[in-house]
Amino acid sequence: MRTKSNKGAGRKKMILSVLALSMIAFGLWFSGTNAATFLKGYLLFKTGQVNETEVSAKTATSTEAISLPEEDEEEDEVLYPVRPVIGENIGDLKIPVIGATLPIFHGTDEDELLKGVGHFADSVLPGEKDNTVLSGHMDTVFRELGEVGKGDLLIVETSAGKFTYKVRKTRIVDADDRTVIVPKPKATLTVSTCYPFDFIGSDAPERFILIADLISKE
Repeated sequence: MRTKSNKGAGRKKMILSVLALSMIAFGLWFSGTNAATFLKGYLLFKTGQVNETEVSAKTATSTEAISLPEEDEEEDEVLYPVRPVIGENIGDLKIPVIGATLPIFHGTDEDELLKGVGHFADSVLPGEKDNTVLSGHMDTVFRELGEVGKGDLLIVETSAGKFTYKVRKTRIVDADDRTVIVPKPKATLTVSTCYPFDFIGSDAPERFILIADLISKE
């Protein structure tokens, strides 16, 4: 007959054997699973079957907590570091369709308009973003302005460069219409003179307006 000590030793050996077999089986299962996953992933990358969108999505997910600041928008170029004074000659207005080259003076008082084209001092300078407003007498510098129409070019040359505008439309407005000097969302040239062109006197009832968009600068 077996003693109690022999029976106890037998149970311990059986338990240890079961545990050993369980661990071996678990190890084989775990290794086999990892190996299969690795092998599948390797073959997909080698054969080009990995979905790039999925890879990008996983990468984005892992870094979604990182936010990069947006770059500041580039500031507008400073074309005129020194602003002109009233009465100063700031450049020339060229109108190819009528063969005219006209001097531009800063300001629209009679002193400036007697010498050439006046630049409305409260408007931006040629080439700058917004509305550049020029005015001139119909019986001097702008005698032939009525021959200029949609699609014609207006070229302004200043110390900042050469700016070419293309006439987008013409308008005839009342003499006291202030809409011609309103701000614009992009570089615009507005040219104004008295109207009708055959009017005699100094108080013409209307104004002939050219509105042109900047199309190039050199």
